[in-house]
Amino acid sequence: MKTVLITGASSGIGQQLAVDYAADGWNVVACGRDGAKLAQVLNQSNIEFAVFDMLDRDSVHAAIDGCATPDLVILNAGNCEYVDSPRQFDAELFDRVMQTNVQGTANCLAAILPKMQAGSRLSIMSSSVTFLPLTRAEAYGASKAALDYLTRTLAIDLAPHDIGVSLIRPGFVDTPLTRVNDFPMPGLITAQQASKAIRKGLERGHSEIAFPSLFILTMRLLSWLPSGIWRRIAISMQRRATS
Repeated sequence: MKTVLITGASSGIGQQLAVDYAADGWNVVACGRDGAKLAQVLNQSNIEFAVFDMLDRDSVHAAIDGCATPDLVILNAGNCEYVDSPRQFDAELFDRVMQTNVQGTANCLAAILPKMQAGSRLSIMSSSVTFLPLTRAEAYGASKAALDYLTRTLAIDLAPHDIGVSLIRPGFVDTPLTRVNDFPMPGLITAQQASKAIRKGLERGHSEIAFPSLFILTMRLLSWLPSGIWRRIAISMQRRATS
């Protein structure tokens, strides 16, 4: 039986991935900060729990050291906060997002990579936000851009060890994190649809898994515009949204 380790498994995409991999017969190591919540939402017999705070290195190492060796790792846990007043830039907000999304991922990597064997696969959850600079996304976008670079570099450096690496770049997915958004979310899909796309891409060994297709195509096309043109479009959209 293959083993998949998933962080951020107590809600959203992570929870759906845990449920779906368990249904497919995998042994699932579901990771999160709240053991009671994990037990409440994930009660399949082939799901075990690893409870830790990603920002506590000792906690991460202790929990992951006790887990089965994973064939697949999905570092999914993350946070999103928006910068509402750029002239009163909230450095504490920026630090929270960077710490969770970037340093938390690094802490997990430090604990997990020594356990991974040849033929296994590592995947890291980024976002389609990194295609374009978007209003209010200074912290979230910067953190995901860092994960893009980290993942692509790991893909080079882990290749000699026969460890595959996948970058996951979803669009808008209906999760508790996105339900608080106060703006339109074009191309919104369900967590079930996201899980299906991710599992299909990982099964095929794709180096990048971006979805949904039409939304990603639109973002790619817009990203090919000269930066000055996109900036004028984005500023116009931002002004209309706040007027």
